[in-house]
Amino acid sequence: MNERNAMTARVEQIHRFPVKGLNAESLESVVLTAGAGLPEDRRFALAYGLTTGAKRGFFQLTTEEKLAQLRVAYDAAAPLLTIHRQGRQVVSANPCDQTGRMLLNQFFAGFFAGSPRGAPSFQQVRGPAASSESSAEALPEAVSIINLASVRDFERVARTAVDPRRFRGNILIDGLAAWEEFSWLGRELVAGEARLKVTERTERCAATNVNPETAERDMNIPLTLRKGFGHMDLGVYAEVTLGGSVKCGDGLALAGAAAADLPFS
Repeated sequence: MNERNAMTARVEQIHRFPVKGLNAESLESVVLTAGAGLPEDRRFALAYGLTTGAKRGFFQLTTEEKLAQLRVAYDAAAPLLTIHRQGRQVVSANPCDQTGRMLLNQFFAGFFAGSPRGAPSFQQVRGPAASSESSAEALPEAVSIINLASVRDFERVARTAVDPRRFRGNILIDGLAAWEEFSWLGRELVAGEARLKVTERTERCAATNVNPETAERDMNIPLTLRKGFGHMDLGVYAEVTLGGSVKCGDGLALAGAAAADLPFS
């Protein structure tokens, strides 16, 4: 058995992004549901204010790198959303009731003071309380998977360390060859108790240029991908076809493949 076949593909990290554009929370485990994305992922967002001539949309890292200054923790059971900036708590509120949203809006109004997009409107864009208007702009119900070997190969080309959090993946995996995930399109993966069908490659945008630690726009990742690899993709999207628990350290395998046919084992 060669070194590559001896690798064990596994779930290395699990991340969710309670507020679109803000940094991730790291989880030890998650329970996935068929047809849905990661629970509480991108549930909330900051919509543009209703200023004259403003286009509908959300504040996001592509245009607002300062969002990376914020750290978020979300307790869905409470519910309670807590935001820190430079290690200091700046707001903690229930994002699902009017008073809590008012407190969050007050904070973000100050944070984005003077923005040409107007004062942000904190909104629920997923879940039963989401409005049809806001949810129409939310991300698709998919799970983002990042192969850490591909990130390391990108580092080789970029000639610098690259924080995998730039790619804002939900499930980060390791123990594979670089770019092996691109061969999975249309196939099902087994991760823990769940199954996920890989549907498309993930084209990277300018949001990845923002350093999640410093909030500085210090790289051009789409350009480096295009020059180094001939495309601008890193990672894949997958739909959950069978729900179940997934935890860090769980093995990863292709569903329904004979052992000899597996690209990893």
